[in-house]
Amino acid sequence: MLKAAVQNGWIDEERAVIETLTSIRRAGADLVFTYYAKDAAAWL
Repeated sequence: MLKAAVQNGWIDEERAVIETLTSIRRAGADLVFTYYAKDAAAWL
């Protein structure tokens, strides 16, 4: 969903991904597997 929204210009990819990963962590996840791992690591 994030990729499709980014391609349509509806959202900023970096901000949306960081917010999504942060909310997953805040919800209690100890580990998150994502296709965005390398991108998120570079953004942080």
